[in-house]
Amino acid sequence: MRNQEVAEIFRRVAALLEIKGENPYRVRAYQRAAQNIEALTQDVEELARRGQLTRIPGIGADLAGKIKEILETGTLSLYEELKREVPPELLKFLEIPGLGPKKAKLIYETLGIKTLEELERACREHKIARLPGMGYKTEENILKGLQFLKEKVGRRPLGEVLPLAEDLLEYLRKKGPVERISVAGSIRRRRETVKDIDILVTSKRPHEVMEVFVRYPRVIEVLAHGETKTSVRVKPGIQVDVRVVDPECWGAALAYFTGSKAHNIRIRELGVQRGLKINEYGIFRGNERIGGKEEEEVFAAVGLPWIPPELREDRGEIEAAQEGRLPRLVEYEEIRGDAHVHSKYSDGHSSLEEIAAFAESLGLSWVGICDHSQGLKVAGGVPVEALMEKKRAIEEFNRRSKRVKLIFGAEVDIRSDGTLDYPDEVLAEIDLVIAAIHTGFQQSEEQLTSRAVAALSHPLVHALAHPTGRLLGEREPYALDLKKVIETAARHGKALEINAFYNRLDLNDVNARAAKEAGVKLLIGTDAHLADQMAQIHLGTAVARRAWCEKEDVLNTLSYEEFLAWLRRARGK
Repeated sequence: MRNQEVAEIFRRVAALLEIKGENPYRVRAYQRAAQNIEALTQDVEELARRGQLTRIPGIGADLAGKIKEILETGTLSLYEELKREVPPELLKFLEIPGLGPKKAKLIYETLGIKTLEELERACREHKIARLPGMGYKTEENILKGLQFLKEKVGRRPLGEVLPLAEDLLEYLRKKGPVERISVAGSIRRRRETVKDIDILVTSKRPHEVMEVFVRYPRVIEVLAHGETKTSVRVKPGIQVDVRVVDPECWGAALAYFTGSKAHNIRIRELGVQRGLKINEYGIFRGNERIGGKEEEEVFAAVGLPWIPPELREDRGEIEAAQEGRLPRLVEYEEIRGDAHVHSKYSDGHSSLEEIAAFAESLGLSWVGICDHSQGLKVAGGVPVEALMEKKRAIEEFNRRSKRVKLIFGAEVDIRSDGTLDYPDEVLAEIDLVIAAIHTGFQQSEEQLTSRAVAALSHPLVHALAHPTGRLLGEREPYALDLKKVIETAARHGKALEINAFYNRLDLNDVNARAAKEAGVKLLIGTDAHLADQMAQIHLGTAVARRAWCEKEDVLNTLSYEEFLAWLRRARGK
């Protein structure tokens, strides 16, 4: 698929246009097009062949023509022209927090600075402060921004940041005079990675809220301290912004600061069409505020039902809402089981009893105990004799347990030749077989894909675990023809896992949506190696929600008996 290639060129065009000071609407058009093409669940080349490019949100006839040009020539004439007009070094400067394109261009053209090192030296020698419209404060901000880049404080996995955000909310509820409070931004949308934390509050005593906030024990630096907005940096280097808003515009502010930017632009455009101005302060007709106290009012003002935050990425949710096609997303409370947990039988650290007890505390009624297979020695792979002991232990546990049932499962390694790590007669004894690739990540796309396809074609396999093998911030997905993998799963009635472990979230939301649209069932597993890691099940559910999944798309919503019945059906029984 060439989606990424097209999206990257559009993204670079947007950056170059911004440096040139072009119309911001034109810049945003390319940014939005890049985002939507990257998020496509279909091949953009196939859409072009079918003449359906304009069905992509944000793509009109002009951008459709440019997509065709990229697909035909490998580049875009506009992009090549802009590269000749704008020095590539300027793109580096846009990565610096607080340094916008106009100032970056002024610094480059006036001082001839081409590298970040030269820029830092110029700040320390106070050359920047002498430029028109700059000053010492600009120098200070640039130096802070450069230090920020050096520390590589970028986006972090949602599972790392969300607990901190929830702790902050609880702290402010207990210590501050808050009335309404919510996290906003990418955390509320449950994006897989998060840059910072945004919190909104209503309060009759905003000054006291801010005083309480800056005393939060994890604060390491106060960046700005005001009556209605305060920004701090907390351990481990994450920026947190708290805003106190007027109760009359709570809903409008929550919608605005939840985003995404592309989604907000669409809402504002719809408002303009109705003679309305919609921003963080409310819904206005002329100078009169006519709504915005509740978030639902924002959507109702433009003729839409309330759209769940997880869908607000401008990936077709506006059109679906207009046409009454919004999905009824799977609810967190509808998850009844965790399909992938490791026990002491392999490299897990919890007993069957401990796993079941924690599952009960989460409100779950079943757990798939899927330890590693025999060949994966580094992960305590379970030999056949021990596997049969585990089977008997699970059967005995289930006879005693009335609240939580355990499922005899295994995470079976897919060898380099596509064969499985247990013989068929052993696989037939296992109630839940999740196949997985754990070695040979550097193999060709053809070989890795053939391994996954072979496993999903095996009559005794139920699902493919962490299908792309990625680790957020650590390891890129291995080369895989995911389209072929999804097609295979659909053809054989197999499931694909959404691995809920915080640094995997694999499948991601885009690929999970592609699987759903192909009719493939999703199976959420935490891959927990310690019982309390099962609490991350909600991260997998968030991925499913961002993938537009409904209850029937996710096997974890089945009861224990219903899930066992599906396992049997998947084997043709």
